[in-house]
Amino acid sequence: MEATAPTDHLARPLRDLRISVTDRCNFRCPYCMPAEIFGDKHDFMSRDQLLSFEEIARLARAFAGLGVRKVRITGGEPLIRRDLAELVRQIAAIDGVDDIALTTNGLYLPEYARTLAEAGLDRVTVSLDSLDETVFRRMAGRESSPERVLEGIRAAEAAGLSPIKVNCVVVRGVNDHTLVDLARRFRGTGYIMRFIEFMDVGNLNEWREEQVVPAAEIVRLIDAELPLEPVDASYRGEVARRYRYKDGQGEIGVVSSVTAPFCGDCTRVRLTSDGRVLTCLFAATGMNLRDLLRSGVSDDQILEKLRGIWTSRGDRYSELRAESRRSGGSRKLEMYQVGG
Repeated sequence: MEATAPTDHLARPLRDLRISVTDRCNFRCPYCMPAEIFGDKHDFMSRDQLLSFEEIARLARAFAGLGVRKVRITGGEPLIRRDLAELVRQIAAIDGVDDIALTTNGLYLPEYARTLAEAGLDRVTVSLDSLDETVFRRMAGRESSPERVLEGIRAAEAAGLSPIKVNCVVVRGVNDHTLVDLARRFRGTGYIMRFIEFMDVGNLNEWREEQVVPAAEIVRLIDAELPLEPVDASYRGEVARRYRYKDGQGEIGVVSSVTAPFCGDCTRVRLTSDGRVLTCLFAATGMNLRDLLRSGVSDDQILEKLRGIWTSRGDRYSELRAESRRSGGSRKLEMYQVGG
């Protein structure tokens, strides 16, 4: 499928596709899937509601025809989806896609990292909100441990999935006092530690602005112990602001969606596990293509549908956050649905 790469209303090209493959997770992080709401009897999606790997790959191929070069597989916890390596294999065969990444909590990486790498996965991002056992369990909402996540990271490294990024969502009064320990643990390892401001994704995490630790404060906390200096972005649309250690022992990233929005350079589109296309992390709805896919439409029809979605895009929620909240805002899709 040949196509001219489109841009949206703000002249942003389409470069990145994030695919959620499941709404299920084995953690209950309070900023995403609070345990008191998502209990053992919660009604998650049935298998027939989910896009098949073939349907996902078909959409990914169409997105590649519109300019997508990077694909990230997310969830829920994507490694809960059976035979995920098969999806990776299908995406790796798509012309134009030159980078495939996975975001995971890391628990199943010891079992699957090598198979995923052999299928074509390039790299992983692993969530780890604290090295402190008590804080970790509070953030994960489950009786697990940071050591299990570290084991997964080691398995990813052994499988050649690099560079490895480690994500920490920072919540004031919960894990902000453990940030320097995380930075110190991964300094000099070749891993990139990234700290993310607590964002108002969804409606169930009871987000309050006073819980946000601003990116500037995060940098000050770490710089006071491990001196930092800013680094230029690697490419247009890079989410994290980069800082390197002055002694040359690596770098960190800080994602500042709340205090310093980067909507103007957003090149990302998201596909939910049930087939909705979202043009913003903070979307309230999306165009559902599942039924269209199953109706017998041609690849060219799918391509034009996706082109229309992107060229009509004008999203910049983070830049308009304060105004939106003053007006009462709108109900947003949850993080586990959007895929982060």
